[in-house]
Amino acid sequence: MLAALLGLAVALVTAGARADEDEDHGIAPVAALRTTELSAPTPREVPGASTIRTSQLRESMRTEPKPLLFDVLGGETHHSLPGAIWLPGAGRGESMQDAVQDQLARTLGAATKGDRRRPLVFFCQGPQCWLSYNAALRAVALGYGAVYWYRGGIEAWLAAGGELAPLRIAWRKPAG
Repeated sequence: MLAALLGLAVALVTAGARADEDEDHGIAPVAALRTTELSAPTPREVPGASTIRTSQLRESMRTEPKPLLFDVLGGETHHSLPGAIWLPGAGRGESMQDAVQDQLARTLGAATKGDRRRPLVFFCQGPQCWLSYNAALRAVALGYGAVYWYRGGIEAWLAAGGELAPLRIAWRKPAG
């Protein structure tokens, strides 16, 4: 466990140059799930969602209702943004009609208590992670109206001096 946390910390520190949440890689947004090469440069926006920067996220965390934060980074348990709900596997899958989508629908319904206007923020390691992009697309497809993609993710949070906390809530990884 300690080795996994140290490994994540080293990866995040050495990835500091990639924490630029505004870097434009020239990748066009797409409305379909990306199913291969999930650790690659991402577009700057997700169709149907809003891209949120670190400063905006910090401000939104001081307002009511607070956004629900969803960490979709896979792998071993890790520290994340304070209050984040861990949804490993939510950015994977093959289509918007798969088991991952069904489980995400149930999870978001429970987390929001059915309020489809509740702000939802999806993130993963950083701007070269398609998992949060896909999860945001999934939430948009489910009809949520306040979907935010935190493209900078954990890397940008740390680069801006943010602290991480243990994950307290996690779902069971879907089979898809």
